Amino acid sequence: MQRNIKDYLMIGLKGIAMGAADVVPGVSGGTIAFISGIYEELLETISKVNFNALKVLKQDGIKAAWNNINGNFLAALLSGIAISIISLAKLITYLMEFHTVLLWSFFFGLILSSIYLVGKKIKQWNVPKIISLIVGSAIAFYVTILPPMSSPDALWFIFLSGALAICAMILPGISGSFILLLLGSYEYVLTSLKDIKITVIAVFAAGCITGLLSFSRFLNWMFKKHHDLTVALLTGFLVGSLNKIWPWKEVLQTRINSHGKEVPYIEENVFPQHFDGEPQLMMSLVMLVIGFSLILVIEKIAEKK
Repeated sequence: MQRNIKDYLMIGLKGIAMGAADVVPGVSGGTIAFISGIYEELLETISKVNFNALKVLKQDGIKAAWNNINGNFLAALLSGIAISIISLAKLITYLMEFHTVLLWSFFFGLILSSIYLVGKKIKQWNVPKIISLIVGSAIAFYVTILPPMSSPDALWFIFLSGALAICAMILPGISGSFILLLLGSYEYVLTSLKDIKITVIAVFAAGCITGLLSFSRFLNWMFKKHHDLTVALLTGFLVGSLNKIWPWKEVLQTRINSHGKEVPYIEENVFPQHFDGEPQLMMSLVMLVIGFSLILVIEKIAEKK
């Protein structure tokens, strides 16, 4: 595929959006990749990072190997993700702490719009696809109501946490950071990154790489062999994830994070009138509409292109 600088800048911007989403426990970078039209290319690109790529490198050189793994696409996307995590993490964290309802309203609108656009990719619905949609919705909903675990600090568990989190991260609707929260590893991994604990970071990264390379191949195969069923399943994941992204929540249990602050641990959804605080209905509706409209605008731009 021939691309110019403008194309790679756009891929970088999509990477920035993916990175910003992955910072939030409950929003998946895979969702952004899916709705921005690069999901299948991302899966195929990741699946090409294998021993065959090393064989091409040995026989034909660096340039051939780079082209074989779609290196320009991967570099542009990963650069955007890295820039986002470094620059936007603090902003997203601030918004989550001080403008929680408005931020979740924005993401709720974004996911609602995504459900419509992704579901529209299936031209003809039938019973198997509807069942796939229901199964995906049930799985994602169940994941959102699981109680968090107490995390052991054993390295095998950190490896497993990395593998499971990265698998979730490339699935639309299921957040990798939320999986880390469920496993009880979110705070430990963030603290290890901040304190530069090389052993923990290396084991976690190894888990991520293992999970990414294996799971992406499975998803890539699913898209090639059962495209519409897979799209229906992923649409279901988006539907089920709405339970996690509902803006108004009641805190049932709190925990103390690594900075000594008390933060929500277990929550349940409530109606705005039962929310313990200012429900901000009008502004929430505005943010929901902005989130919903943003995805439609992106889709229109993609269609024109």
